[in-house]
Amino acid sequence: MDTTQLLKGVLDLAVLAAVQHEDGYGYDIVRRLRAAGLEEVGDASVYGTLRRLYGAGALSSYVVPSDGGPHRKYYGINAEGRTMLAAQRADFAAFSATMAGLLDAPPETALPKIGATR
Repeated sequence: MDTTQLLKGVLDLAVLAAVQHEDGYGYDIVRRLRAAGLEEVGDASVYGTLRRLYGAGALSSYVVPSDGGPHRKYYGINAEGRTMLAAQRADFAAFSATMAGLLDAPPETALPKIGATR
């Protein structure tokens, strides 16, 4: 199954979860997501999500100078981001439970076919 569309729908949630305990810079967050099992996540998608979440007020950022390369912009979750994470976590849990119910439903409770009379 191609999970890229599923990933698009949960990328905000995944990024917020990746920084909920420790701030991180862009590629560090990409590595965290991939290490968690989201191997298909693209660098550009994560960077765009970080910018969007920052613009929405869910993340704070600061720059750390680097002796061996370019400065790194770190992102950390703030109070608004924690509220967003809690809401999205609840929404995802409800959605996941609904999908599990549909996928695990016994045949006698399956949804009617299109055009079938009830």
